[in-house]
Amino acid sequence: MHWLLILLSIISVTSRSILTENHSSNAVSDRLIELVTQGAFRGVTYNRLAALVDTIGPRLCGNESLTNAVNWVKNTMTAEGLDNVHAEEVRIPHWVRGEERAQLLQPRNTKLSMLGLGNSVGTGPQGIRAPVLVVRSFDELNARCAEARNKIVVFNPQCDWKTKPVACYGPVVGYRVGGASSAAKCGAVASLSRSAASRSIDSPHTGVMAYDLSYPKIPAGSLSVEHTDMLDRFQQRNQSIEIFLYMEAQTLPDVIGYNLVAEIKGSSKPNETVLVSGHLDSWDVGQGAMDDGGGAMISWTVLSLLRALDVRAKRTVRCVLWSCEEFGGVGADQYFKAHTNEISTMSIVMESDLGVFHPQGLQFQGKPQAQQIIQTISNQLVSINATQVVSGGGGEDISPWMQRGVPGASLLNDNWDYFAYHHSNGDTMNVLNSTDVDLAAAVWAVYAFSIADLDDLLPR
Repeated sequence: MHWLLILLSIISVTSRSILTENHSSNAVSDRLIELVTQGAFRGVTYNRLAALVDTIGPRLCGNESLTNAVNWVKNTMTAEGLDNVHAEEVRIPHWVRGEERAQLLQPRNTKLSMLGLGNSVGTGPQGIRAPVLVVRSFDELNARCAEARNKIVVFNPQCDWKTKPVACYGPVVGYRVGGASSAAKCGAVASLSRSAASRSIDSPHTGVMAYDLSYPKIPAGSLSVEHTDMLDRFQQRNQSIEIFLYMEAQTLPDVIGYNLVAEIKGSSKPNETVLVSGHLDSWDVGQGAMDDGGGAMISWTVLSLLRALDVRAKRTVRCVLWSCEEFGGVGADQYFKAHTNEISTMSIVMESDLGVFHPQGLQFQGKPQAQQIIQTISNQLVSINATQVVSGGGGEDISPWMQRGVPGASLLNDNWDYFAYHHSNGDTMNVLNSTDVDLAAAVWAVYAFSIADLDDLLPR
């Protein structure tokens, strides 16, 4: 409530500071940047995020904490006076972790740093005690398939994270997602994978996995980088390795969740839309501050800034905070199906889900003619040195729109260290700083408003 009162007072003061008539995109962009980086909204986005993640904590899909977060944000948005604030019901999975542990028994007795993976089954009440086979690739597993029977397979994929701190994630995460079924195909009793982490302080990283229903479902977890490498070294020395694994993980029946929506209605083309977004759910470790509380909060701030300045673009600017991205964009897929009639009137879909570190500009995916327009808009960000426009971008939640030809964008930011904290206990407010979050919000707001205020939809 304290933050709500502060926010309302900010809006009251700033809403008298600019007229909606005869505004220009450049002038509004300057005011947006000033308000969020130097004015009354300086620090607001960071402090909103801190209040959310400190008070409610992590927000696992299907968990009550996610519903609490939706209600917390929804009530604040409503009190703030945003347009069309509402929650849209979606059906989401409900996986629970339960108690879990991994214990090295041979060649010495010590606890291993482990987190179960989302969608994994449990071990049963007796746990699993088995020898270990360490492999570095699926090809190696296939070559040694007979050795994997009745063992716990440990995947230790190799990648040069120092030189490719973001690009390594794709190749490595494949073992997290598909390792269990590949191991089960060879008769393994469980699967453990090296955490998809650019660096580590003995910190396991969780994430979603998937089963190939052609093979038995076996328990799946991730190990810290340090402990995975240790097991690999044991095997290289021909030392016997034995692990006890206990996991209570289970998937309960689906529950009702919510995508949260708010808008600033367009002044002359309210049925055409610019969509900004982030996902409100997170994993059940850390605070979910970086992934993706930050992306959700800067998207909310876009509307708050426009409301505070009392300015409306020609088109509606809509913020959607997605539910259950971490389990494969579940809420976003249902949103798309419910809103397919808007494909032709959606100018751009934007999602921030790779950190809100120091911004450099925008990643954009669309026609060359549209990218030229984006490049022109980038000149409005010279004052904060965030003018880069690079091809690419997108996100799990906006991909259905982009697949149908709607231009898409994501925040280009200095996220080289993102995967050091991603899906781990390290994803806390300490990863972020208020100045960078403000700058990220400025970039997001300038692009959202400027695209919404164009005479025409972005070319496609």
